[in-house]
Amino acid sequence: MSQDVFDETDNFPEIRAAVARLCADFPGEYWRQLDRDAAYPTDFVAALTQAGYLAALIPETYGGAGLSLSAAAAILEEIQRAGANGAACHAQMYIMGSLLRHGSEAQKAQYLPQIASGSLRLQAFGVTEPTSGSDTTSITTFAEKRDDHYVVNGQKVWTSRAAQSDLMLLLARTTAKDKVVKRTDGLSVFLVDMKEALKSGMTIRPIRAMINHSTTEVFFDNVIVPAENLIGEEGKGFRYILSGMNAERILIAAECIGDAKWFIAKATAYANERRVFGRPIGQNQGIQFPIARAYAQMRAAELMVQRAAQMFEAGRDCGAEANMAKMLAAEASWAAAEACLQTHGGFGFAEEYDIERKFRETRLYQVAPVSTNLILSHLAEHVLGLPRSY
Repeated sequence: MSQDVFDETDNFPEIRAAVARLCADFPGEYWRQLDRDAAYPTDFVAALTQAGYLAALIPETYGGAGLSLSAAAAILEEIQRAGANGAACHAQMYIMGSLLRHGSEAQKAQYLPQIASGSLRLQAFGVTEPTSGSDTTSITTFAEKRDDHYVVNGQKVWTSRAAQSDLMLLLARTTAKDKVVKRTDGLSVFLVDMKEALKSGMTIRPIRAMINHSTTEVFFDNVIVPAENLIGEEGKGFRYILSGMNAERILIAAECIGDAKWFIAKATAYANERRVFGRPIGQNQGIQFPIARAYAQMRAAELMVQRAAQMFEAGRDCGAEANMAKMLAAEASWAAAEACLQTHGGFGFAEEYDIERKFRETRLYQVAPVSTNLILSHLAEHVLGLPRSY
């Protein structure tokens, strides 16, 4: 492969090089063992924390790096491009945004420096429920105000890293859905101290899944949350989490670009090395064309990711661009994964090549954090002016 085919010399080269060096200390065998054991990447997270990457978006005032969203996207892209998994990193980046944008000064002063230093982990986001799925306004987990605290009852599912986090950002109803004017009203956001919650009725159960994502279901049985842990105003929580979703989409899209680059590099190298019938398999157009098409898809999606990040940083409405970036990048990474696996044939299914692991991991982004169908519905209604479909 040409040395400059993925050249990023004008896009945070120093950050990219530093991230690549860090990831080199965590080769494929490290991730394969974690995958076998369904274990959390403790050492990798510690290295990211020490290097300051988990605090990338936290302002310097609170001990963070104060980087832009584009820089954070470059960090995540390089992690994925190195064959690693940045889930814990991206989670802390975008979850922290709600606290940063809507938390009180007291909350920010108390928590952000500790999150930046790594003494506290904020990597769990309690939103999805078994009966609501993508219909966030239909969640039923309820936080009832009683004097100086709230009592929380309900259940969350697909709450990744709940067992490894010190803090959880929790979305719960504080007013019943049938008592609000707009269905998006009556939702509130809380910062939950996991250790205290586990003492007062919270239960965490791991979910074995196709990928090692440290995901769980969480049960709240009269869990006490101090009123001072309410973020922003009661009942305005949907708007708070919505404001962070564009950043989430863009960061996930950057990870997909990194995955696509990893798959394309692996496929290209193998296609040049592997010889069948006396010549390299890469000489065959049946091998060449899927890889080349995946490369073109990746480059196009990459431009949309950059565009969305620039609009976000400029304070512009980037809902359509963030959603398109996530959809196009997820499709590009999946196309690259398909081409890579097909190029390797049977060897692509062998654990030692890491392809089957990355293949499973990148498939997630067709579904989460928002499904392709919901993105298309958003574009149809809010960009094209078609009737609301749900």
